[in-house]
Amino acid sequence: MPKRQKSLKQGLQGQVRIIGGDWRGRKLPVPFCEGLRPTSDRVRETLFNWLQFDLPGSRCLDAFAGSGALAAESLSRGASQVLLLEKEPRVAKQLRELLTELAGDQAQVLNADTLQYLEQESKEAFDLVFLDPPFTQGLLEPTCRLLEDQGWLAESAKIYLEIEKQAPVQQLPDNWSLLKEKEAGEVRYSLYQRASVNANISAS
Repeated sequence: MPKRQKSLKQGLQGQVRIIGGDWRGRKLPVPFCEGLRPTSDRVRETLFNWLQFDLPGSRCLDAFAGSGALAAESLSRGASQVLLLEKEPRVAKQLRELLTELAGDQAQVLNADTLQYLEQESKEAFDLVFLDPPFTQGLLEPTCRLLEDQGWLAESAKIYLEIEKQAPVQQLPDNWSLLKEKEAGEVRYSLYQRASVNANISAS
């Protein structure tokens, strides 16, 4: 492959635009990486309308960070802290450089396999969690179980799920309630809210 073509292929596949908050209109570079699929502007606009009153001061976890668009949108709209998990080293490195420039120590990017990382008991509970895993790899259900079982979620945490529209119904923790759900193109996206296990026991 000619040097210039190789350089282009290893470079950027495009950009995503922050659609609200302090950084509205800013464009984020998206590295070329097989399977990387940024959440569309249309879906992000709907999601962050759902979350507009939850974001200020919130602690967020972006468990399959990819382009970083969900994390950046959260910080732009007032989230106090965001932890991003990204398995691909080159993508994680770019995210770290980008978000350090934008948000300083409000953003922490870890080059980590999400399931392995979430197997440890959490030292901090998150108010909002974004789950947009690679399609067709069966990652959503085990990720949700680990979030619940290992203490990653605040008592009334909200959890965003994005999955292919044709995927089978997911088996989610019993104490998660569906708040919102929509479809766009080939994607189904949902917002759930967690109730504490103790509250469920008291109500039964």
